[in-house]
Amino acid sequence: MSETPDLREPFEIGRVRLANRVMLAPLAGIGNWFVRLQARRYGAGLAVSEMVSSFGIHHRNERTLREMLRIDPAEHPVSIQLFGQDPDVMGSAAAVVAEAGADLIDINMGCPVPKVRKTGAGASMLADPDLAVRVARAAVQGGSGVPVTVKLRSGLEEGDRSGFDLAVRLVEEAGVDAIGFHPRHARVQHSGSPDYELTRELVERLAVPVVLSGGLSSAQAARDAHQRTGAAALMIARGSLGNPWIFEELVGDRNSAPSGADILAELDWVIDRTEEHLGASRATGYLRKFHPWYLERLGVSGVRLAQIQQAPDLASVRALLRELDAHRSAVQYPIAA
Repeated sequence: MSETPDLREPFEIGRVRLANRVMLAPLAGIGNWFVRLQARRYGAGLAVSEMVSSFGIHHRNERTLREMLRIDPAEHPVSIQLFGQDPDVMGSAAAVVAEAGADLIDINMGCPVPKVRKTGAGASMLADPDLAVRVARAAVQGGSGVPVTVKLRSGLEEGDRSGFDLAVRLVEEAGVDAIGFHPRHARVQHSGSPDYELTRELVERLAVPVVLSGGLSSAQAARDAHQRTGAAALMIARGSLGNPWIFEELVGDRNSAPSGADILAELDWVIDRTEEHLGASRATGYLRKFHPWYLERLGVSGVRLAQIQQAPDLASVRALLRELDAHRSAVQYPIAA
């Protein structure tokens, strides 16, 4: 049994050297450039983008190229995740992503969401491993030397090891440089207990890094899972929502929860970057998914949270947050761990 690596140690995926072994996972509809930049600010060694349609890139969809392939110079190294089931389209998209400046290309073969699976992409790729290998090989060829990784589930149904078997083929036949492994089957989506023993088996089977995802809801849970699996690295997903400090806990010196002032300051930063990214009008609606992640850590709920969620524009949101900050100074909210 191999020794579990220290999360603070650097390592390599293909030709790309990463400063440590803790990453931001691809978060659908969330992982844009500033969310990735935020993770990097707090110490993540790599951030992976939200999944981007290979077809959207191949057909040069203007919004896809402008918004979803935007990369901030401070993000590097950065990985762009693609999804799709057509090898030719995937190869074309990989070439565009490489040209856009991605340091790595990731392929999604694990998304359990029906609207993705019904296209034959995401976790549905596990049902057609020959096609999955062709898709991955096309990305390797199209990326012209940019390392390619694949994120997948352990299987489609309980007891199914198709993801394990496909991971082996992707490395040996398609030449991918690492595997992101979420050891839950697709049917349960994000519920149930991850199969960390299966992950350890995959770690010992493959010659390339295996990056663990799934069930890493806190720094302690992440450390425990890392010890159990011996994975080369960890990929934090929902545990990072409203909590970029988790990266500091895992690879930095943080050993305490952020203060209320820290939380509100970080939410302000997110609001400013969202306005920069989308403009004030679109940002107002988009931010409604972000507010609870931060404010519930302060114990803010009920009417006060609803007021912020229902605010008609960013000016109103900022005014309500200033009121909240003033109130927080007088009445200390409990900080959620």
